Amino acid sequence: MTLAASDFVPGPLLLLGAPGVGKGTQAQILVTEYSIPQISTGEILRKNIAEGTELGRKAKDLMASGQFVDDLTVNGMVEARLSEPDVTRGYILDGYPRTLAQADWLDSYLDTPHATSSLPLVAISIRVDETELLRRITGRRICPTCKCSYNIYSQPPRTPGICDHDGTSLIQRPDDTEEAFEQRMKEYAAKTVHVIDHYRTQGRFEEVDGSQPIEQVTAAIHSALKKLRGQKEE
Repeated sequence: MTLAASDFVPGPLLLLGAPGVGKGTQAQILVTEYSIPQISTGEILRKNIAEGTELGRKAKDLMASGQFVDDLTVNGMVEARLSEPDVTRGYILDGYPRTLAQADWLDSYLDTPHATSSLPLVAISIRVDETELLRRITGRRICPTCKCSYNIYSQPPRTPGICDHDGTSLIQRPDDTEEAFEQRMKEYAAKTVHVIDHYRTQGRFEEVDGSQPIEQVTAAIHSALKKLRGQKEE
């Protein structure tokens, strides 16, 4: 039996971490092992706009005028998504809450009878040294044809700059430059520090070492989550 035993109820989980720490990889593993959904505010937003809901129309109008979607609108979309039956055992939040105000609203919502899950939200941050993050992101190269991903430092192609599979010249995405990385790190730190402090002061926060192999990071997240839920390892 794995650490993610079938009888363990994970509850609501927020995965935090700077760009490149591996949140997406770990979220997909946890979604499979715990049989819970990953809830992305970006996907919720696109779905509401596509379906033409009242909140979706409001968000579309705001975006069309170059404005940010306000907390009230985002919170409403999140509330609607969290009322669906697939979140009973828990879920992984992606991209929300981003601000202290959103975290406060979410806590209040989860403390009402309307919340499908009876457990409080807990947060786990994946930590990787900034130098390593820089190598992970600026070293990333993508094949525009087959979408295969490489890293010139840790997983280089056999021929520099050329895809192993189809011989296409590899590209570096605009988001993977050092300048873009530094800007994203500044934005992450500015937005996330208050959210981390919010959950840390309430004893609902743990941090894991993301520089380990993927399987070890997953095991560390399982252990941290069980600790936060007051359960001992088996």
